[in-house]
Amino acid sequence: MSATPAVASSIYNTIALVVRPNTAGIEDSVRDVLDFLKQSGYSVVFETETAEHLNMPDIPSMSAQGIGEKADVVIVMGGDGTMLGIARQLAPYEVPLIGINQGRLGFMTDIPRDGMLPVLAKILGGTHKAERRSLLEGRVLRDGKPIHIGLAVNDVVVARGAGSGMVELRVDVDEHFMYNQRSDGLIVSTPTGSTAYALSAGGPLLHPALGGIVLVPIAPHALSNRPIVLPESSEIVIEIKRGRDITVNFDMQTFASLTAQDRIHIRRSPHTITFLHPEGWSYYNTLREKLHWNEYPSGDGKI
Repeated sequence: MSATPAVASSIYNTIALVVRPNTAGIEDSVRDVLDFLKQSGYSVVFETETAEHLNMPDIPSMSAQGIGEKADVVIVMGGDGTMLGIARQLAPYEVPLIGINQGRLGFMTDIPRDGMLPVLAKILGGTHKAERRSLLEGRVLRDGKPIHIGLAVNDVVVARGAGSGMVELRVDVDEHFMYNQRSDGLIVSTPTGSTAYALSAGGPLLHPALGGIVLVPIAPHALSNRPIVLPESSEIVIEIKRGRDITVNFDMQTFASLTAQDRIHIRRSPHTITFLHPEGWSYYNTLREKLHWNEYPSGDGKI
């Protein structure tokens, strides 16, 4: 690792670290970041689960709520799943997030491990690009009473079990009937999630600045069922008409089991999350790097 870079005067004081557990070799990277932050004069805390997995008892720990109330910025060392989990918990507190990629794809954890300290120095010194992302909130109602409430950075997904048949869903938008759909399920996605499961199911890419909501059917029975982009002000109600072993999940991380006549009310959350990117960051660069837009198909590349 190169020498610790100097840090300019920072607008941040307390920095929280959230680290993906059970990642081989991650302790060395964590120690490098800790040494850098301490030498730069920052107060550092671990998120509670991070502290439980790392043998570094000299670093104090806080719950997500404590971090939201006390920390000025959060550094997430892991993959996009780690970022999704903590982002949902911190959304009500408006604490900005910085992502160092220890995973595979790294759409949200966009700082590579190699050379991370000079990049952190610049971001914490105020040289960065701040970007706000929207979330979805969903309420699952059974007999008119809520049984589950969740937030999603990427998507809310209603889907059948692996061994069951198609589900039948009724979808209403802003109290207007849209359609009855027979399919394997339905994805309701934010622009952030438009590069995740929704994209794999044939949905469109949405630039994060657009703020729309995407509905993408999963393997619909009728070929006329197509993805649609709705205004971000829309309220979507999905009613389970028929099916077995149906679940609704939020970012594939929190689940609720559903039965016939359950209704899921989905709308944009009043909360947002803020990512701090390196100077010069571009959404289009991310698409090229992660989705390989700049590569020709196999062959000689000639048209």
